[in-house]
Amino acid sequence: MRPSTFAPVDPSGPDAQELLLDELADPAYAAAQPTWFDLLSQAVFEWFQNLQFSPGEGPPVLALVIGGALVAVAVLVAILVYGLPRRRARSRAAGELFGESDRRSVKELRRASAAAAARGDFALAIAERFRALARALDERTLLAVMPGTTAHEAARQAARAFPAEREALEAGASAFDGVRYQGGEGDQAGYDALRMLDERLQQTSPILPSADGAGPAAPGGAPAARSRAGAPS
Repeated sequence: MRPSTFAPVDPSGPDAQELLLDELADPAYAAAQPTWFDLLSQAVFEWFQNLQFSPGEGPPVLALVIGGALVAVAVLVAILVYGLPRRRARSRAAGELFGESDRRSVKELRRASAAAAARGDFALAIAERFRALARALDERTLLAVMPGTTAHEAARQAARAFPAEREALEAGASAFDGVRYQGGEGDQAGYDALRMLDERLQQTSPILPSADGAGPAAPGGAPAARSRAGAPS
């Protein structure tokens, strides 16, 4: 080491100040400083340590309120960072509709279908109406349209709640596949059949499995042998 690098044994006032500033500029000192999180954690810990209760007394109301607020803030931060698992999974599924990313509402899909039919584009009208039908039943939790769900799978799920409409649902799924994947042009009759099916399902109470496993039941819990729509009188 060169002699000039040694600090003088008895430095003058300015020299001593300069040597001290050079020493404090070392990055090691900055790295050793506590972060804001360390300071906050220490302050909270010391606050809890300073809480003193008389024998037989519980914690004061203020302490409970502050403690509850801290827990609530921690939960809120966790939700903001990680989100609710079910909500996140549902939001991802809601954007997927028969192989396409589509976040339109049921009303928007029905409106688009009617507009396409009005200008004679029955292929698009049929596709949009079947999407609207499936999304409406998905929102009613009567079927689950997840990524990879096909039109016929959706029809089979829906038929469990509307057995009287099984054939119409399968026909609607076939019409959707025809215009969506097979190059079909569709027609007025096919569109009208799907539109009327969608309207009937809106007005029909689904048949749900009974709690005791004895058979299907109406939404109120009473056994039901058939749905309202299409049932013989």
